[in-house]
Amino acid sequence: MTEQTTTAPVPPRRPRERTFHGDTVVDPYEWMRDTSDPEVIAHLEAENAYADARTAHLADLRRRLVEEFVGHTQETDLSVPVRRDDWWYISRTTAGDDYPAFTRVRDTGSLPRVEPGELLEGEQVLLDAQAEAAGSEFYSLGGLAPSPDHDLLAYAVDTAGDERFTIRIKHLASGKILDESVTGAGYGIAFSTDQRWLFYARVDDAWRQHQIWRHRIGTPAGTDELVLEEADERFMIGFDRSRDGSTLVIQAGSTTTTEAWTLDLADPTSAPVPAGGRREGVDYTLEHAGDRLLLVHNDGTRGFALAQASLEDPSTWTDLLVADEGERLLAVEAFAGFVALELRSAGLASVRIIPRAADGSLLTEQATDLDHGGELDTVELDANPGWDRTTVRYHLTSLLTLDTVAERDVTSGETSILKVTPVPRYDPSRYVERREWATADDGTAIPLSLVARRDVETDGTAPGYLYGYGSYEVSIDPSFVPTRLSLLDRGVVIAIAHVRGGGEMGRDWYEHGKLLTKKNSFSDFVAAATHLTETGRVDPGRLAAEGRSAGGLLMGAVANLAPGRFRAILAGVPFVDTLTTILDPSLPLTIGEWEEWGDPLHDPAVYEYMKEYTPYENVRAVEYPAIFAATSLNDTRVFFVEPAKWIARLRETVTSDQDRRPIVFRCEMVAGHGGRSGRYRKWEQRADELAWLLDQIGATQLLS
Repeated sequence: MTEQTTTAPVPPRRPRERTFHGDTVVDPYEWMRDTSDPEVIAHLEAENAYADARTAHLADLRRRLVEEFVGHTQETDLSVPVRRDDWWYISRTTAGDDYPAFTRVRDTGSLPRVEPGELLEGEQVLLDAQAEAAGSEFYSLGGLAPSPDHDLLAYAVDTAGDERFTIRIKHLASGKILDESVTGAGYGIAFSTDQRWLFYARVDDAWRQHQIWRHRIGTPAGTDELVLEEADERFMIGFDRSRDGSTLVIQAGSTTTTEAWTLDLADPTSAPVPAGGRREGVDYTLEHAGDRLLLVHNDGTRGFALAQASLEDPSTWTDLLVADEGERLLAVEAFAGFVALELRSAGLASVRIIPRAADGSLLTEQATDLDHGGELDTVELDANPGWDRTTVRYHLTSLLTLDTVAERDVTSGETSILKVTPVPRYDPSRYVERREWATADDGTAIPLSLVARRDVETDGTAPGYLYGYGSYEVSIDPSFVPTRLSLLDRGVVIAIAHVRGGGEMGRDWYEHGKLLTKKNSFSDFVAAATHLTETGRVDPGRLAAEGRSAGGLLMGAVANLAPGRFRAILAGVPFVDTLTTILDPSLPLTIGEWEEWGDPLHDPAVYEYMKEYTPYENVRAVEYPAIFAATSLNDTRVFFVEPAKWIARLRETVTSDQDRRPIVFRCEMVAGHGGRSGRYRKWEQRADELAWLLDQIGATQLLS
């Protein structure tokens, strides 16, 4: 065990020069990128020991937080059964287990009445992930798929955290593993119709999913056949099986452009057929709808449109529905009798049901939205296998609405609630949620989703927590997160800032927060913080902020931009050495990222703009918030070296009293981008972070 120390580690300065566009930057800490260097590992271990020492006084609070997380969880629980052909598939959790068990039971004509902890007669355990994970510090499933005749189960396992998977194929009757020769795979699993072949993806050295392969089950992986390779380094490729099971739909996409193909799964060794083509700037998703193709695309429309194409001529699209003002169409799922269209409207996620006529055409004039009327409702599709189904399942949630699985009968319009995820010791009447709007520097209204205890006064004394992301058109939608109750019940006002660069308000919202408008994301977040304090929601001296991954870039940028706005900042797997990474095309995902951030390698204007905001290179000699950076050694998306360098520069530069405003860095030594695996381990990690944050904003005690 590494000895704890109250002295912050100081890595050696070993200057390396970086020169682009006539600008030379001296970086003293780039040497820490090399994980094969024992000195790098020793430094990370020293950082962990320092973090342990600086947070040792929070041990009781961490313990209480874990107890609260567990106390707000029905530990022994199960999912709503999902019907696939003649079987109902179920996932079950058991108290004390980190990982679920996946089971199934024969269909007897209706949804089975299942109870937590009690297997039904004839219920078969397909995969006990808890048993599989035994002896592994990290365990993650990257996919799980039954074969067409339900005799086999294919599943992908990662035990390092690097998101490279071993695919195992299990014979369900005997429980034997028939095949585990495919290793280093990416995301995606699909059987051929005759289930002799399994399709999977591979990633290159830059962790770009660039190839689709087919594997003859029972043969060595060295005999596998390449189906399709994406040579353009801006693009990643993936696939899915159509709902009717007939077709493999392959899609390659960059940030702005898409290309699709189809492959007949009844003829698994055939070549993929182009379906939709590739035109620069045309972004679309493709759905195989039985007798036709459906697409959601942006060709000629900002909010996207729903179109159809024939199987014979997939390049000719006919628009069926164009997004209204304030809408953004996202994707479509097709069934024999209807389609379900996912969209955003007025900043919230929604689903629109469109019936199909007897000839398969879409009756767009009869479309209806799945609307529950809440100010912050998030409505998204659930798992809906089964081509001939007449109902559609979806999730409903908000900051206060427990995760609800509901089902709408498409013919009658009746809605059934199948399950409300139980959260013990939760009374929603004690809290209030609402939408508020901050004003950005350029006058743009920035939406905030806000939740607080009802008895917390708006008098400028409450502690606050502001979360943000703002990249890749990703939307951080309001949802119920049980661990937030530990903050709310300590009087913390929680807000999500839906800054530009995300997708909350449509494609324009995204495009005004990327490339040479990226700084809008940062100033929007500061405007949200200002709104919280100026309206009396939060004490200006007790406001904390959190962002993760690209949201960690947001944290580093706002720390530099407005350090006085925040008392504490929590940055998870933070993308804080942005310019160094985006300048190096050999690093994972860099070339594909140029469409998000710009290409500073070849464009001096992009280089200059990014250099103005990249967190690592803009740390200032002023008082900063307390900072906690968390990362993982095996993260393939944001390398650990970025926060390691950032923390070293912060400590040597800022003028803060680091006893009062500590700068702490923790690196998980066996984990990936999502941190630890297993729900109890994740709770322990989250308790570590939140205990530090609550301590910094003076909110460690529960309200009465």
